[in-house]
Amino acid sequence: MGLKSFLKLVEIKTKVASITPFLLGSVFALYRYGQFNWRNFLLMLLSLLTFDMATTAINNYLDFKKAKKTEGFGYEKHNAIVRYGLTEFSVRMVILILLVLAVGFGILLYLNTSVVVLIIGIISFSVGILYTFGPIPISRMPLGEIFSGLFMGFVILLLSAYIHIVDGNLIQVAYEKGMLQITLNMIELLVLFMVSLPAFMGISNIMLANNICDMEDDLENRRYTLPLYIGRERSLVLFQMLYYIAFFDILLLLILRILPLTAIPVLLVVIPIRKNIARFLERQTKKDTFPFAIQNFLIMNVPLILLTVPALLLA
Repeated sequence: MGLKSFLKLVEIKTKVASITPFLLGSVFALYRYGQFNWRNFLLMLLSLLTFDMATTAINNYLDFKKAKKTEGFGYEKHNAIVRYGLTEFSVRMVILILLVLAVGFGILLYLNTSVVVLIIGIISFSVGILYTFGPIPISRMPLGEIFSGLFMGFVILLLSAYIHIVDGNLIQVAYEKGMLQITLNMIELLVLFMVSLPAFMGISNIMLANNICDMEDDLENRRYTLPLYIGRERSLVLFQMLYYIAFFDILLLLILRILPLTAIPVLLVVIPIRKNIARFLERQTKKDTFPFAIQNFLIMNVPLILLTVPALLLA
């Protein structure tokens, strides 16, 4: 397997969906808590990246094995196994190696932090595998948007902030004399959840846009996603609402001074995002308009990261 076919198999371009919340959580931890740990940052980055690539490869492999419709837009080009004539053995080996690396880096991160990272990591790994694997994968259910947004948008951001403030009071787990005690700082958890909402909504909308574009093909391939349950019109209404929820959240974060004033210009990206929404509403295809969902995610979240940095320098 060559580098080009490998990068296509793991869909390397889509990794921004997991790396962006990770970077946002790390930058926000430095801004709000004044702490940053480079070793933990690199370990989580490597574990996150390899696991994300592994789950994508699993998803492409299962799509290849289970596909009932093998013609139509992009199938021959979109699926790397078909496009490059990859053998099933080589694909399985790549998946195994990526999973071993992800678990290895995850264990090193746990050993360098606390049991909280281990617990969240096990839950996240389990959901990630079940998202693409099993008798009824989450991605083939009407829960895909919720799970992808929650875990990739919120949980990644939560963990990426926690690894820098392990000794803080965000989450504490203690076991003594048969008693398990879990202490949660609900205020700070709520703050992190609010900060994660733009990523949460953006990632959910990437999944939603993908499923809207694939409604006909998904029906034939027995992937009963959310748009098949609520219909195209309601799905498009939901697509718009999620973005406006994210912008209301950003405005609230600025008013509460949770985000720095240097992040005010983020509100201006509503202009290009509304244009992309209008284009997607006109036509929903993987080739022509699905990329607008990815663009919207990036132009909403990347400025949040970049515009928080000046606040660090000013501080």
